[in-house]
Parts: sequence; C-alpha cells; structure tokens
Amino acid sequence: MTMPSPGSGSGSAADATQDWWGTEEACVRYGDKLALDHVTFRAVPGRVSAVVGGDGAGRTTLLRCLAGALAVTSGRVRLPPALRIGYLSAGSGVYPDLSVDENLAFRATAYQLPAAVARERSADLLERAGLAGARDRLAGRLSGGMRQKLGVIASMLHQPDLLVLDEPTTGVDPVSRADLWWLIARAAANGAAVVFATSYLDEAERALDVLALDDGRELASGTPDEIIAAMPGTLRVSGARPEGDARRRAWRRGGRWRIWDPPGGPGPLITDLQHQDQGEPDAIMSKIREEPDEAREPGRPVAPDLQDAVTVAILARELAAAGAASGEPAGGGSR
Repeated sequence: MTMPSPGSGSGSAADATQDWWGTEEACVRYGDKLALDHVTFRAVPGRVSAVVGGDGAGRTTLLRCLAGALAVTSGRVRLPPALRIGYLSAGSGVYPDLSVDENLAFRATAYQLPAAVARERSADLLERAGLAGARDRLAGRLSGGMRQKLGVIASMLHQPDLLVLDEPTTGVDPVSRADLWWLIARAAANGAAVVFATSYLDEAERALDVLALDDGRELASGTPDEIIAAMPGTLRVSGARPEGDARRRAWRRGGRWRIWDPPGGPGPLITDLQHQDQGEPDAIMSKIREEPDEAREPGRPVAPDLQDAVTVAILARELAAAGAASGEPAGGGSR
C-alpha cells in the first residue's frame, strides 16, 4: 500500500514537514521470487541515506518502490505526491538526441516548473557541475560522467521532497564523482530526503544512514558508526591466508587477509593477549613488534570499518545457514 502525504504537491523541499519517507515491512514478489522481504527503511528530509548490497540484493527494487514506480506486494510505502519525487534510474535518465538545455527544459515542463525558475536553477547547477560549456551539446555525445551529472541535475531541478538515485556514481571518474557528491549534498541542504544506491561501501560511509541488503532482506541498518559498533566478534589482519576453520571466515582485502572471529571464539593471538601473565605485560606485544605479519598465522587485531562490518554480517548469515543445515555451531565447528 502506498500512502502519499496530504498536500497539493506544490512548494519546495525546504517547506516539507514530513518527518520521513520510506517503507514499513515492505515485501515485493516477482512470481516465486521474493525480491524484498519485510524491509523497513526511512529516509529523513535533509539527510543522505545509502542503500548498499550486491547484485540481486534488492536495491533497485527498493528504490523503484520509493520512486513510486513499483507497488509493494505487502507492507506500506510512505511517499510525497508524485511531482515532489525526483528519480534517477540505473541509467543516466537523459534523452541522447536532446541537448543538455533541452533535457532540462523538458524535465522542468514535466514537473510543472516555471520556465524562468528552471533556467535560473539550470544555469547555477550546470556551472557548479562543470557542464556550463556543454549546454548546446547533445546528451548522447557527453562522456559517461557528464551524462550522470546531467541526470542528477534533471532529477533534482524541481527541488523534490524525496530524491531517489540508483547508483549515480557507478563507473564515474573521480572528478565527476566529486561533482556528483556536491549535487547530492546540495539537494539535501535544500531539504530533500536523498536516497542513493551504491555498491561502494567506502562511499556509503559518507551517508548519514545506511541500509545493507542481502537477498532481499535487511542485513544491517543505522549510521555507519552504529553498524560498525554492532559487529559481533573481533577482527584480525594477516599477510597469509589462515588454515583450518578460520579459512572459512577470511577474505582478502588490500593485499592482506582479514579474519573474523565470532563471539566466544577469538583467535589464538587475542586469547594470548587476554590471558597473558600480568607480571609480563609487554612480552607478547614485544614479540608482535619483532615478527613480520607473514610469520604470524594468527594475525593482529584491527579495528573494523563499514566494509568489514557488512562483510561480517554476510559471513555470519551464511555460516548460520550452513550450521543449521549441518547441525554445527554458526562459527563453523568446535573451537
């Protein structure tokens, strides 16, 4: 069920009084496939929220529901009126046979934005995004990064209450990505609730709120700090891939191996640190400093970031499912 807020649909995002837009226990089914499984997500005006996940996680399905382009099978969707939503699909969302100016003029007409207001906003946003010199160029002749910037500008031109962007920075060069982030921040500063999907967890850390999806279900949600703090167990880093049971809980990142130890099952090094003789407090740490990482199979403790926390959430779910099927504990066997 979709429930728009009361109102005529006029005004700017800065005038919005709605405390949140989003879904409550939303399910979407495509035949036998449950694409969204009781997902609750809230986007707050003036804040940027990220939806992350791999292919088939349900990101695009959720964003299409938020854009009003897809109805939920069950649950609730809370949206502003259609003319107060801005949406950029996984493509650039622009017409290749229209010029930059023509694309924006067409979008302004569709959203009932006065021509004079549209021209003023277009000039400002194009200048800041580095597209002022391409206003007469066909969109089909723009670079990929330029097309993405044009698509974001077109979706936010009418200053929507809810701005939904499906992977706006994927495949974009670093300079264009910085311009896109300026546009996203500008939309939030104007009062919009901004939701963007991304597969880059380092980019998701720039959002105030994050929802991680896996196979249509919520994997983790909250601020990046909250998700990191909620990560169970401990994390180690090593120059060599571990052997035995720990091998199932290790992944390569940045040329090194990160190893997750579930709660109650710390690695040998962490156990030693916890139970060392209090009369020799520096013995083990001295040994750590003296030996290269490659010589220490156990690895050393490391503080997790958002990428680690989401990876661990996926591992924990997979190991729990495997354990339930085999009768083993979620950690992968006795310790």
